Amino acid sequence: MRLVHRTIERGLVLAAALGLAAAAALGACIAGGPPLDPITEDDAGIPEGDASVPDAWTDAPPIEPHQTSGANPSHGPFSGGQRVVITGNGFSSSVRVFFGETEVTEVIPVDATKVQVTAPPGEAGPVDLTTQNGDDESTRRTLPAGYVYDKLYAVPSSGPVAGGTDVTILGQNTLWDGATQAFIDNQPCASLTVVSPTELTCTTAQGTPGAKSVRVEGGGETISVLDAFTYEDSTDGFKGGLSGGPLDGKLRVLVYNNFTGDPILGAYVIVGSDMSTAITEQVGLGGVVEITDPAIVAPQTVTVAADCHSPITFVDVPVDTVTVYLDPILTPACGASGDPPSVGGTPGSTGQVRGQLVFPAVNEFQRGPFTVPSPIGNEKVVAYLFSATPNPTALFSLPAPGGAVTPSSPGSIGYEFAGALAPGNRTLYALAGLEDRSVDPPEFTAYAMGVVKGVPVFAGEKTTDIYISMVPMELALTIDASPPAPGASGPDRLVSQVAIRFGNEGFGILPAGTKTPALPLSDTVDFVGLPWLGDSLAGSSYFVSSRAVTGGAFLAPMSVVGSVQATTTAFPVTVDGFVGLPTLETPGLNQVWDGRHLDVSFGGGSVIDLTVYDIAAQSGLYHWFVAVPGGGRAVEVPDLRQLPEGGPSSGPITVGIYGARIDGFDYGKVRYRNLRPFGMTAYSLDYVEALLP
Repeated sequence: MRLVHRTIERGLVLAAALGLAAAAALGACIAGGPPLDPITEDDAGIPEGDASVPDAWTDAPPIEPHQTSGANPSHGPFSGGQRVVITGNGFSSSVRVFFGETEVTEVIPVDATKVQVTAPPGEAGPVDLTTQNGDDESTRRTLPAGYVYDKLYAVPSSGPVAGGTDVTILGQNTLWDGATQAFIDNQPCASLTVVSPTELTCTTAQGTPGAKSVRVEGGGETISVLDAFTYEDSTDGFKGGLSGGPLDGKLRVLVYNNFTGDPILGAYVIVGSDMSTAITEQVGLGGVVEITDPAIVAPQTVTVAADCHSPITFVDVPVDTVTVYLDPILTPACGASGDPPSVGGTPGSTGQVRGQLVFPAVNEFQRGPFTVPSPIGNEKVVAYLFSATPNPTALFSLPAPGGAVTPSSPGSIGYEFAGALAPGNRTLYALAGLEDRSVDPPEFTAYAMGVVKGVPVFAGEKTTDIYISMVPMELALTIDASPPAPGASGPDRLVSQVAIRFGNEGFGILPAGTKTPALPLSDTVDFVGLPWLGDSLAGSSYFVSSRAVTGGAFLAPMSVVGSVQATTTAFPVTVDGFVGLPTLETPGLNQVWDGRHLDVSFGGGSVIDLTVYDIAAQSGLYHWFVAVPGGGRAVEVPDLRQLPEGGPSSGPITVGIYGARIDGFDYGKVRYRNLRPFGMTAYSLDYVEALLP
C-alpha cells in the first residue's frame, strides 16, 4: 500500500488501488447563517480521475527515501496564515518544515508523504521549502523555490457580486503613488485611494461569482495575484458610505441597487434638509450624479431615494463623495410583471471540502481516539464541522444528526468529514463532544475544538487534504460586566457570550458560549469549557460580548457591548462602556410624525459616536435609514412625501434608534456596516410606534 501511495504522489492516478472508503457526509450549520450542505461520494458529481492501475510498475520514477516534492497551494500572501499541504517522502511524525530559514510552528504530519502546515510570514517572492525529521539532518531535503509569497493581498478577500466592497490592498516593498491603478478581475476599481506606498483602498466594481485576480500597476512595476479576491453572496457591509476629501462646492453621489449592483436610473439625490430649498438631482444611466454649487459646503444633509427602493440619509456630510446601495422593496407591485425584483445570489454555486479531524495519536501516523469523556445514558460521541461566521453574537445551532462525524467514521490519521460551501477563502472549525438528542432541545457539550484557515473553495471543485488538529476545551473564563440598571420597561437580563475570534477570518460560536443572568447582576459571569489557544488555535482570541436585553426573546430596549477581547483566561475580562438607552422625543410614542423632525436623548453611559434611525413603514418592507454623527440631538430631514415617487406611504411606522460607540470612528469614512450592529463596538437600541399621516 505504501508503494501505491508513493506512486500516486508522483502523478500516477491509482484511485482503485487505494481502496479509499467514502467520506462520511457532513452537514454543518454555520452559526448565524445557512447550513453547510452535506455531500457524499455518490452525489459529489466531481470525477475522481482515472481509476485504472498501470500494468508496468517499472515505469514509475525511482523513489527517494527522503524527499520534498511540492506544496499545495504553491503561493500565498506575504502575511502568512494560509493552510499549505507539503508533499514528499520519508516524513516521520516528528517532521519539521522550513519556509526559507523560518521554521513552521503549526505542523500536522499526515503520513510519510504528506504534512499540513500554516505558512509563516515571509518576504515576497519564491522561497525554498525544507523538511527534516526531528534532529536527523540526514533526512533534510530542500525543494528550491517550492513556495511563492505574493507581493500583495486583499482585505477582505471576498465581497458581494453587486460590488461596492471597500478592499484594502496591502503590498510589500511597493512604491505606489498617485499614478497607480488597481484592477479586480481586470476591472478598474470604482474608487481608488493611495493611502501609502504600500496600501491602497479600492472599491470593487460589479462582478461575477468566483475567485478573481487583483492587479496593481504603479511604482515602476505590475503585480498580479490570480485568486486574491472572490465575488460571492455577502452581507459583511464593507461597502457604501462616505469618502473623499473635504466637501467644498462639489459633491459626487453614486447610487446602486444593493442586490444587483446596477445603477438606479432616476433615483433622487437631495442636498439639504428642506425640500423647498434643497438641491435635487436625478441619477442618469451611469448611476453617478455630480453636483457643483458654491453653496455646497460642509456640513450637508444628503438623501437618496428612488421608486420601489428604501431611502437613506446622511446628516452633516463633511466629504465630497457619497456612495449608496438602496434595498429594493420586495413587493409584487415593484417587480417586473408583478414579480419581486431579483435579490441576486448564485444558486448551486458551491464547492466541496473534504478532510479529517485529527486527535492526538498514540502511534505514528495512526489516528488517536476522540478526546471526549465516555458517554452516559443516551449520550453519543460526535463532532461537527462549521464555517466561521462574521457575527460573534450569533447563537449556537446544532446541525442535523446526519452531519455528525463519529468514532466509526473512516480515516487514516483522523476522522473524515465532507461538506459543501459557497466559494471563497474559508476558515473551518470543528467541535467534538457529547450529544443527547433524546431531550428537547437536544444537548451538545463540546470537549475539543480545532480550526484551519485559508481553505480555498471554488465553485464546482473539490478541496481535499484538509486536516484539523483538535485541542482540548477545559479552560474557564470570568466576565466582570457593568450593565445599565434595569428600568420600568427593561432591560431585565444580561446575555453574555464568548466566541473564538480567528484573527480577521471570522468567529467560532460555542455551544456553552451564552449565559443569561438576571439584572441587576449579583456576581460575575463564568464560562467553563473554553479551548486552549494553542496549536491550530494559535493566534486566536476570546471575543466577549454582553447585551442587556428585555425578555426571554432578548428584545429592546437593550444596550450591547460587543467587542472585548482576551488571549488568556488567567484574569477576569472587564466589560464596561455600555451606551445609555435612547428616549425618542420626536416623534413620541403613538404620536403623529411630520416626516421631517427627529429628536432623541440618551441616558448616561458611553460617549455616542453615531446615531442611526431606522424608520420602518409598509409593514416593515420600507426602511429609511438616517445616520447622524454624535448623539442626543435634534435633526431635520427632507419630507420625502413631496417627491413624485420614493417617499414612505401613510400609516403606522416603527422608529428604531441606535446609539453607537465605534472604535476609531471617523464620520467622513463611515461605511454601511457601521449602520448595523455588527459594525458597532457598543450600542443601545429601542423602538417607538408612531403614525405618518
